[in-house]
Amino acid sequence: MTSRRYQSWGRYPKVDQEPRSVYWRDDPLPIEPSAEKTFLPFGNGRSYGDVCLNEGGALLDCRHLGRFIGFDPETGVIRCEAGVLLSEILQLTVAKGWFLPVTPGTQFVTVGGAIANDVHGKNHHKAGTFGQHVRCFELLRSDGARMLCSPNENHEFYRATISGLGLTGVITWAEIQLHPVNNAYIDHEIIRYKNLDEFFTLARESDQAFEHTVAWIDCLAKGDQLGRGLFIRGNYAKAFEGKAHKPSKFHLTFPVNPPFALINGVTLKLFNTLYYRKQWSDRVQGLVHYQPFFYPLDAINDWNRIYGSKGFFQYQCAVPTDHMEGAIREILARIGRAGVGSFLAVLKLFGDKPSPGLLSFPLPGATLALDFPNNGEKTLRLLDQLDEVTRSVGGRVNPSKDARMQPGDFQKGYPNWTKMSDYIDPQISSSFWRRVTASV
Repeated sequence: MTSRRYQSWGRYPKVDQEPRSVYWRDDPLPIEPSAEKTFLPFGNGRSYGDVCLNEGGALLDCRHLGRFIGFDPETGVIRCEAGVLLSEILQLTVAKGWFLPVTPGTQFVTVGGAIANDVHGKNHHKAGTFGQHVRCFELLRSDGARMLCSPNENHEFYRATISGLGLTGVITWAEIQLHPVNNAYIDHEIIRYKNLDEFFTLARESDQAFEHTVAWIDCLAKGDQLGRGLFIRGNYAKAFEGKAHKPSKFHLTFPVNPPFALINGVTLKLFNTLYYRKQWSDRVQGLVHYQPFFYPLDAINDWNRIYGSKGFFQYQCAVPTDHMEGAIREILARIGRAGVGSFLAVLKLFGDKPSPGLLSFPLPGATLALDFPNNGEKTLRLLDQLDEVTRSVGGRVNPSKDARMQPGDFQKGYPNWTKMSDYIDPQISSSFWRRVTASV
């Protein structure tokens, strides 16, 4: 079995695969053309399920492609290799007045991974997905062909590669349009709300006036308190006077790898209650540095160990606007009845900005993301129940978070998958792709 470096972030499933590395963007790939063994580009392993795994094949470690090629501080256009982390872009550009146009909940994602999974953030209703801000990239195929892909050149490969899950080739470098900011701070507000109805009211009210919106929810709350939580909204701060709090450069590390999950009914109920009551008043406003606002869990290295050696499942669904209130309510009710909760439960509304990617996850409506310890069949049965709700309203599950989606649900949720198949590199495959296309 390969090292922890080549696991997914959910640490499930455990697979055997051969790691190889690519070091220079101008070199040929370290693979044998037309060999029986397939390969898969691998970034920093922050996908949760098996979309970044290749059971029985090879993983091509692209993290060494970590060099900057060019940055124009006047226009905010940056060109870098695909193994550069989002955190490294921020370290270079924020002080010069530029920020990522879209960022997921961790900054430790590679540029190539952000494109391949077409990541979204708290500002989807304003900025769409990451792929909408990618100006161009180079795609290296297994036969040695190099393609410049952009909205105007090799457009179909551009669309297939954005959200293409690494299957169309190796992204060697990319050019991205950044977003202008005045400083490193967010003018934010945290509102404690009582139930799901209040969430939807706050979310609709906030979409126009706030760039970033998201809610943490107490998924164990029931009855009149179903869906209660903390609604977080913010805008890039304008110029300000005085000193603002800067985050500590010291990061904690989860010190052990326990054989069992430390998340259980008792600890979860205590955590959720304390977190819901963490602030004295119902509304708290102020300036906060971008790191704790966007990346609170990045302050704890290896936090995924808290779920034990069996790993965990993240379940993220998107449900369309017309059915989102009823669907989210039913999903939370089923979780409550099962008595299996999540302390990482995040709810937000998606906007209607279409992505260029063929397999992009967001759709106009709501998205709910939850983490569950891997308790075997008990957990899988619950996730099947959540699939029933998602399926019934025409929703879909996020491939970059998935480790057990049924082929029929993937194919129905992503009708462009057959079109995407036309652009897959014949030597590239993944455990995820083989699983969700197994019935074809």
